[in-house]
Amino acid sequence: MAKINLRELQVDQTGVISSVNANGEMGRRIREMGLVPGKEVKVQGKAPLFDPVSLRIMGFTLTLRNNEADHIQVEVN
Repeated sequence: MAKINLRELQVDQTGVISSVNANGEMGRRIREMGLVPGKEVKVQGKAPLFDPVSLRIMGFTLTLRNNEADHIQVEVN
């Protein structure tokens, strides 16, 4: 499986989070939203200028800015 940044996933593409490479407040906030290794995530949509990105994880919708999504590595299914 290829590992890429979450930001690089295309609309309707699914991946499994392999790591979160953010520290401090941003890392804590990302993990509290449920973006932890082992969770499956699907890109639902992207804004016209590709920021933010809308995700589907654990049955709910979440939006992330690209600078946050850049810290999350996923394995593409």
